[in-house]
Amino acid sequence: MSNYFPPVLDPIAEAKRQWTVHGWEDAAPGMAAVTTIVRVNQIVMSEVENTLAPLGLSFARFEILRLLGFSRQGRLPMGKIGQRLQVHPASVTSAVKRLERDRLVRRDGHPDDNRIIMAGILPKGRTRLGVATERINAVFEGLAMSADDLDRLTELLNRLRARAGDPVAL
Repeated sequence: MSNYFPPVLDPIAEAKRQWTVHGWEDAAPGMAAVTTIVRVNQIVMSEVENTLAPLGLSFARFEILRLLGFSRQGRLPMGKIGQRLQVHPASVTSAVKRLERDRLVRRDGHPDDNRIIMAGILPKGRTRLGVATERINAVFEGLAMSADDLDRLTELLNRLRARAGDPVAL
């Protein structure tokens, strides 16, 4: 008795074929592109999250640490963090609270305006950030695309971001 394994089917290519067969040939490339973007996002984010998990970080928390690490004084207003990362203030607050609970950042008031809450990276946060950045860079370097390919991909995707109103350097 032989084992039969049906051929592996690319579900996105099959969906594109089905859209074309059913009369939506003009929309089929867009459907294939969008579903490919979604699938690639799932793959890359899973790898990133798995890389950061042993450090007790999510990608969202890493982004905040990295942003604070890049800042001149190691601290930024919470509102500016949300603007730079393009996330809702509640998401920033939640992630910063977790980082604060892990003693990686500290929140305090702005010296000149008590309405502004500042988040600042702590020494333990800088240490964790160094290790996390090395791990994340390894993920980015392993994307199986050249730097030119990645720049071109970013350029293409930035068209969609610009169409949505994002500030994009074109």
